[in-house]
Amino acid sequence: MLNSLDLPKAPGDTRIVVAMSGGVDSSVVAAILKAEGYDVVGITLQLYDSGAGPRKAGACCAGQDIHDARRVAESLGIPHYVLDYEEIFRKSVIDPFTASYIAGETPIPCVACNQTVKFRDLLATARDLGADALATGHYIESRAGLGGSPHRSLYRPADLDRDQSYFLYATTQAQIDFLRFPLGALTKAETRQVAARHGLVVADKPDSQDICFVSKGRYADVIERLQPGAGVAGDIVHVDGRTLGRHEGVVHFTIGQRRGIKLSSPEPLYVVALDAAASRVIVGPREALATRRLILRDINWLGDEPLAEAAEAGRELQVKVRSTRPPAAARLTMEAGGVAIELLDGEDGVAPGQACVFYDGAEAGARVLGGGIIARTVAATAFVPAMAGPALLARG
Repeated sequence: MLNSLDLPKAPGDTRIVVAMSGGVDSSVVAAILKAEGYDVVGITLQLYDSGAGPRKAGACCAGQDIHDARRVAESLGIPHYVLDYEEIFRKSVIDPFTASYIAGETPIPCVACNQTVKFRDLLATARDLGADALATGHYIESRAGLGGSPHRSLYRPADLDRDQSYFLYATTQAQIDFLRFPLGALTKAETRQVAARHGLVVADKPDSQDICFVSKGRYADVIERLQPGAGVAGDIVHVDGRTLGRHEGVVHFTIGQRRGIKLSSPEPLYVVALDAAASRVIVGPREALATRRLILRDINWLGDEPLAEAAEAGRELQVKVRSTRPPAAARLTMEAGGVAIELLDGEDGVAPGQACVFYDGAEAGARVLGGGIIARTVAATAFVPAMAGPALLARG
């Protein structure tokens, strides 16, 4: 007999570590599992020094969150520990984010945080505590035994508006087998109802929206603080080769940006590429943002067949290149010995550093097949004349 977490023990004999962020989602996970009789241990990670300033509504991982997690644990009667992971977080998340941003990419630190700090380091700590599983408040489903397999698989959740699979594609098979996501079948409204029924003090707490160490949403300010002098001035160049002006550093720009370019032009201009090595910002018309092909790196493949076999066969699937977009039709292909994605309907403003996540469908319950980091994008149309050089034809 398996318990509700697909583990072969009675709940009272099953230790579950819950990653408690101080928000309503992870608090409800702890409450649900405690009510079902599991041996629940709450752990909150101190990831960065939030200082003594007030907590902004919608911010994540501030000092107040640790206090809230502690209060929830006390109300549930479960042990609770706060672990200092600041150094690990800096080395595993903040430093790579900074380097990637300076290189002209648009990195997603939440992917790196899940991949390293939470599902590598915290998971190891959970094992050290004798836990049978690590549970989190992410909105994603995992199920066991697909096609008789002893391993678990990931699926899009019931609440697609809260789908967090985009940030979890890099989870390895070994990690997936140890992780549990009790909220995968719930909507956010239902989660808050559960929180209210359990009398949790965080039942009405606002959702986290910002990157935890970018509390004001200004990436460039954070980069300048972490790497003084990172904002090297350079030219703003049109895709037709004309130099239109100057800028104060590529860290102030992202692919697809229109506002803040500070140029006088009869046509709307968008940032279509960033050449960090030459400190150039390349701008052009909206149609220059059109992308048909993505070259990927650091791929985590969760499909049943080998990745190379799927790519050589041109497997059709659905992909997300932004967390807020629904999956779109695509095809796996081979590119110079590596794997690429052909976007069947195209996409605008795709930036290197973003994630491309694979699915076997677009609906709730669609299986997550992994994903990778976008190393380079190939423009759908060549806007660059010979005088501008070939470097601008393939962005990234």
